[in-house]
Amino acid sequence: MLYIIDTAHLEEIRKCVEIYPVAGVTTNPTIISKENTDFGYLVKTIREIIGPDRMLHIQTTSTTADAIVKEAMELQQFVGGDFYIKIPISPEGLKATRKLKKYGVKVTMTAIFTQQQALISALAGADFVAPYVNRLDNIVSDGIHVVNEIVDQFKNYGVKAKVLAASFKNVEQVHKAALAGCHAVTINPDLFEKLIYHPLTYYAIDDFSKDWESVYGDQKILDLIKEK
Repeated sequence: MLYIIDTAHLEEIRKCVEIYPVAGVTTNPTIISKENTDFGYLVKTIREIIGPDRMLHIQTTSTTADAIVKEAMELQQFVGGDFYIKIPISPEGLKATRKLKKYGVKVTMTAIFTQQQALISALAGADFVAPYVNRLDNIVSDGIHVVNEIVDQFKNYGVKAKVLAASFKNVEQVHKAALAGCHAVTINPDLFEKLIYHPLTYYAIDDFSKDWESVYGDQKILDLIKEK
């Protein structure tokens, strides 16, 4: 499964890239607006931080097919690297996706809430579909169940598109998405930290330190090697 950062905050992206096995960054108009800075500077800097080989997903702000296509192609040239245009599911979005595939532009179809939205998006040429897990949970629709059925549909029909689940609020949701066979998840930086946290891990590390210090004091391995 691929782990992707769901933020446009530069320092958080820089920190996550240094620590975690990050496959890329996803953004949307809400995430971008939170940074309240020059758009071109922001997305260019994100690309510089993550490099050309990691994915960068940027959402269109246009609503007609022709405008979406133009925006996508200009953005691809502007940021370079492994680029995906995010398009909310709609008739115009599907039309734009079919056109963009002819130009070799990769598409992430977003704002997915149903299994059929996902399948139609994939058949139209989307490379990723992004179902919103927690938003589905909030309307008692079981987001993980929807993800699971989308994954099963893609397997049944040999669809090449991948499922990029979004809208997570806790570790359990991410874990269940992985069990469902989800190909990728996009999560905020705080959730990355929670994914690797467990109190027993810290207890174990503390025990290791106490046992070591009982024999070697404050000397570290490098200190002991240098003595030889």
